[in-house]
Formats: sequence, C-alpha cells, structure tokens
Amino acid sequence: MSLYDKVFPPKKMTISNGKTIEKPASRLPLVAVILLIMTAISVKITGFDLRVLAERGNQFFVILGMMIPPRVSYMSQIWKPLFDTIKMSLLGTVVGAVLVIPFAMAASTNVIKSRLVISVMRLFLSIVRTLPTLVTALIATYVFGLGTLAGTTAIAIFTFAYMGKILYEEIETVDMGAFEAVEAIGATRVRAFVSAIIPQVLPSYISNGLFCFEGNVRYAAILGYVGAGGLGLILNEKLGWREYSSVGMILVLLFLTVFIIESASRYCRKKLV
Repeated sequence: MSLYDKVFPPKKMTISNGKTIEKPASRLPLVAVILLIMTAISVKITGFDLRVLAERGNQFFVILGMMIPPRVSYMSQIWKPLFDTIKMSLLGTVVGAVLVIPFAMAASTNVIKSRLVISVMRLFLSIVRTLPTLVTALIATYVFGLGTLAGTTAIAIFTFAYMGKILYEEIETVDMGAFEAVEAIGATRVRAFVSAIIPQVLPSYISNGLFCFEGNVRYAAILGYVGAGGLGLILNEKLGWREYSSVGMILVLLFLTVFIIESASRYCRKKLV
C-alpha cells in the first residue's frame, strides 16, 4: 500500500455476490496540490505580476491598432521574401523528413535488435530535438552566411528531429508479419523494411510531414531575426522603424499564405488517412 493510500484509505465496497472490494481514493487532490505548488514557484521565479498585466496589457492592442489599415502599397516588396519563406520551408521539410528515415529505422525496437544501437539513435534524436530552431539558424548563418540557406538548414534540422520521434513510434506499431516473411525469403533487413514497413507507415508519414510543413512556414517567418532570410528580415526591419502599417501588411499576407497551405494540407491529410 502506498503512502497516499495510508493517508487516504481506499473505500470498501460490497458487490452483489457478497465480495468486498476496495476502491482507491482519487489522486486528483494530490495532483491539484502539486500543480498549485508548481504554479506558485513559477510565478515567483518568473516575476509574473497580474497587476502589471492588467495595467499595461492594453498597450498590446494599441500596437495592433497601429497596424490597421495595412499599407497596401508595401505589398509589392513582400512577395519575394514571402516566396523565400515558403521555398525554404518546403525544401527544409522535405530534406529533414527524408534524411531521418534510416535513423528512425535504427531507433525502432521491432526492426533493430541491438539495444545499444537503439539507445544511441534515440539519444541522438533527443539531443537534436532540444536545439531551438533560432539557435540552429544562428549557427547556420555563421557556417553558410546570411540568407535562405541558413534558414533551410535550420528548418531541415527541426523537421529531422520532429519527424524522427514520430516515425520510429509509428514503425513500432506496424504488423511485423510481412517484414518477417520478406526476410524469410532471403531479403536483407533494409530491403524488408522498404518493402514491408514503409507502405504501412507511408500515409501517416506524409500526413505528419504536411503538418510539419504548415508549422515550418510560420517558424520560417521569424528566422530572419538572425539573418536566415525570408519574411523575418523585413519584419524585423519594419518593427525596428515602427512602421506598423507595413508590419500589418506583412502579417495579412502571412496569414493568408498559412491559411491556404493549411487548407490544402488538411485536404491532403483527409485523403491519406
């Protein structure tokens, strides 16, 4: 019996056949207390002040009001950075999603039997997944210089880590009968993986890739803050010059672009899954 059950003993119940059973006390009070303690610690550490939020929060809407109406004449200067954002998002998503396939295979317990290989692959994917995209983009600008190549690299690394975890978890849920049958007739493990497992995970793999692409378009819009190209460059510039009407036009076009991509992606995912 756990300490919680000793403090809050289970409730004894007698069922119709005369047998007595014990119903453990709900853990909800304990969870609520832990959440309250963690919230209090977080407020203390972050210096969150509800009074300041109430007094100054309206300034956020003041800035939004300055963006209305958007400066339509600035639209012609947005198209190229917008297309750069879409291009590096698409290329980065495809590169990251394709490169991660062998790593996801090596991290799957039902395909690879070596615990060492699985542990190393999962540790590697976890380390890559902890890298913030902005930090990755900043490092990439030092390596490749300013521009969309750095942004594409950062997005590819993010996609690699994101898709890696999802993919190896999906691989571990597939029916291994076809895989074992292909291996039994003399195929290599890689060949059996391509022939028997990839067809099973392909619809969800493409669906997750499309979802990742949607997010990458939004993430790519801020990579320009570290010189990685795209909309972030002009967004940072216009915010610095307090040209909020131009910022409003950038956000309107970004919203429409993301909405169109999400709608097309949602339609494709419905057809795949």
